[in-house]
Amino acid sequence: MTTFGDRLTEQTRLRATPLCVGFDPFPEMVPTLFGPRGKLETLERFFGAVIEEVSGRLPVVKPQIGLFEPWGADGVALTGRLSRFARDQKLLVILDAKRGDIGSTADGYARAFLADNAPTPCDCLTINPYLGLDSLEPFASTAKANGKGIAVLVRTSNPGAKDFQDIDCSGAPLWVRVGEQLASLQDDMLGQSGFSSLMVVCGATWPSEAVRLRKILPKSLFLIPGYGAQGGAAKDALAGLVAGPNGHEGGVVSSSRAILYSKAAAEAQTLAAWRVAFQETLQAAIAELRTASANVVGAK
Repeated sequence: MTTFGDRLTEQTRLRATPLCVGFDPFPEMVPTLFGPRGKLETLERFFGAVIEEVSGRLPVVKPQIGLFEPWGADGVALTGRLSRFARDQKLLVILDAKRGDIGSTADGYARAFLADNAPTPCDCLTINPYLGLDSLEPFASTAKANGKGIAVLVRTSNPGAKDFQDIDCSGAPLWVRVGEQLASLQDDMLGQSGFSSLMVVCGATWPSEAVRLRKILPKSLFLIPGYGAQGGAAKDALAGLVAGPNGHEGGVVSSSRAILYSKAAAEAQTLAAWRVAFQETLQAAIAELRTASANVVGAK
């Protein structure tokens, strides 16, 4: 059984890009050619088509379960179906659920997403660490047992992150102390690639913090939200990654709205036209990251 860290590293090198497409369903932005807006059937057709378009081109996708949950149990079930379809298409799946709890409740969340027979399956699950290290243990142990990973929030991309994450804790901000506390878990989940199945979240909007976090956790994977619609530039998104044989690696750069809902794709009148527009946007993002990667390596 290979580890999540090894699979992600292998796929990032194979696809020569760290780009990850997030699945954020905004019904009013989905092209009407996929069906009536607001219907789950429409979202399933839309994201099914997205999966087909990114398969073989990207290493990973990231469904945001919180944006499917307004449809209740049916929305959660759709998240599970999309995750299974993506994995069938040889894509890794990071499920953005930001779970965090203690004891048996944490164990229940872990089994729901990270167990071998999980009803909402994924390769990695986002976790909130602010209940303490013991709250991470059920997720980490279930992930290790099934060759999966966890992505722990450390320095999030939103402007309000500074409200708590920058609070001084004995001479360093809270997010630094969280990163330091994760070092032993990083080493405990290390794979053959040299990267851990511990992933940490650090937004593209904080490049200097990403550089600092990489020094604290040199073997961890980074999940980098905030690139694209949230304002993070390509070079900033790569700040916490490391140069590899086929470009930057050691994590993924996530973009959702900028790729899913481009103007050209929104105006497409046929599925064929939508596919062309989607591919143009996707390839532009891949090219932008590759150019930034080459410039960063060249500058060194």
